[in-house]
Amino acid sequence: MSTVTSARELAHPARDEIRLEGVLHALSDPMRMRIVREMASADEAELSCSYFVLPVTKSTTTHHFRVLRESGVIQQVYRGTAKLNGLRRDDLDALFPGLLDAVLAAAAGEADRLGGARTS
Repeated sequence: MSTVTSARELAHPARDEIRLEGVLHALSDPMRMRIVREMASADEAELSCSYFVLPVTKSTTTHHFRVLRESGVIQQVYRGTAKLNGLRRDDLDALFPGLLDAVLAAAAGEADRLGGARTS
């Protein structure tokens, strides 16, 4: 895991530290999958935490973002007072070609089959 040099920097795994089981675990939770789907479909490369409206408490939302960051699915950086989140698509595609697209397609298919975006 990369080291943190200040309180405003967050630890992220280097590309070669990202493990398939960690990515799959992070994506196995419906709230985290919802976050990743929103990030993948957004026009912006980075989205603030406040962009996401989730039906869970703030502390639970923070937990979900931490799991995604520590697994290597997202990158989080501070820009001023905002914490911005970006999908680590290049890293994931290099390590696990086609995985992210397949998971996103499966999640979209499931949402269609179940009659809308699944939130829980």
